[in-house]
Amino acid sequence: MAKKIKTLIKLNIPAGEATPAPPVGPALGQHGLPIMEFVKAFNDKTQDKKGNILPVVITVYEDRTFSFITKEPPIAEMIKKMLSLEKGSGNALKEPVGTLTVAQVKTIAENKLPDLNTKDIEAAAKIVEGTAKSMGVKISG
Repeated sequence: MAKKIKTLIKLNIPAGEATPAPPVGPALGQHGLPIMEFVKAFNDKTQDKKGNILPVVITVYEDRTFSFITKEPPIAEMIKKMLSLEKGSGNALKEPVGTLTVAQVKTIAENKLPDLNTKDIEAAAKIVEGTAKSMGVKISG
């Protein structure tokens, strides 16, 4: 018989570096979950992606067990990493912070495709371009 789902918890956690500190501890603690068990499982699973912030969706079951899936880093994080940016622009229209090439946009779109609600690489590229624009990153080419 399938377990009853109590709730879903969505967090963004640095890969391979989860700790019982907020946001992890309080989010899991309020549902009575074994926090260290999650931290260890998450860190083991994401060790190879260190340096990225990963969205994770934790499914909490009524018997106080859990399962989780990790997704690709948010598009904004991928853009910042590719351009070595600390953060996006505070005023995207007037103060550009960098430029992505069309090839870089395509690379990010391909990496993020599994998490997007499209299977079309062109549509995915448009999503990446939109995120870039809102961060003050221009597209060249």
